[in-house]
Amino acid sequence: MQGLTDAPMRDLLTRIGGFDECVSEFVRITHTVHSRAAWLKYAPEMARGSRTPSGIPCTVQLLGSDAANMAANALEAVRFGAEKIDLNFGCPAPTVNKHQGGAVLLKEPQRVHAIVKTLREALPAHILLTGKMRLGFDDKTLALENAQAIAEGGACALTVHARTKVEGYEPPAHWAWVKKIAAAVDIPVTANGDVFTLQDYLAIRRESGCAGVMIGRGAVIRPGLARQIKAYENGEDAPEMAFAETLQWMRLFVDLCLNAAGGSEKYALARLKQWLGMMKQAEPQARDLFDAVRTLKEADAVKRVLAAFADKEAV
Repeated sequence: MQGLTDAPMRDLLTRIGGFDECVSEFVRITHTVHSRAAWLKYAPEMARGSRTPSGIPCTVQLLGSDAANMAANALEAVRFGAEKIDLNFGCPAPTVNKHQGGAVLLKEPQRVHAIVKTLREALPAHILLTGKMRLGFDDKTLALENAQAIAEGGACALTVHARTKVEGYEPPAHWAWVKKIAAAVDIPVTANGDVFTLQDYLAIRRESGCAGVMIGRGAVIRPGLARQIKAYENGEDAPEMAFAETLQWMRLFVDLCLNAAGGSEKYALARLKQWLGMMKQAEPQARDLFDAVRTLKEADAVKRVLAAFADKEAV
């Protein structure tokens, strides 16, 4: 998720636990071939075996429409450490779609097939290639055809966000459509869309019939969600994360952002405020914390507020 699950957030969430894999922000491919520095900016995990600091595999996601240049870039990503490549056919952002990237490609299944096929033929056989799509652009009439284009092009797995581009992120997500897609292709399908609670996870599993589920915004809004799901699947007690624990992870997150390559005080505070702005939908305490730090411009001042809230929660 561009601008949301960057390297510090991936580091934090995979430390919390419950994830089997994570995916980088998309790397946009236009007319250039990216340098090592550019790849490591988006996916620093590439420098350590394509793993986050806690050891969780990180897939590098590409977005573009020039099949040949995407293949050239994918080969460079592999040279610099990528072990798995994912192709983004789902981004709904107008700017991205205007430049023939993301969900707009779902209007042309044959073009989707050509991109996947070109990359699969260019990449070494041991490098996994997967795809992510929405149900379509304006409507769902090409959903099955696009999924088949991705599978027949050579992808070994597919993730489906259960909405069209036009539907954006507005509920509901159409999980039953994922089941239709899974029945139409011979590769594993992962369901995605509107998983914000353990109950949502159980419902998407039931309605999609998929064994795999990708959590997007829900993992940010409820950072303990994946760990809770994993505990449930293991037959263990599966409580939601207490806000007192969330506060400790927030304090670490500020430090991770400050210490990240290219990190700064401005970046760290903006990322924390963005996170709280999303989390306050689900956590009343997050709303109070957001109000307390919203106008602050110094990291030390924000850290003092976080510490004060942590002390209050500990009482």
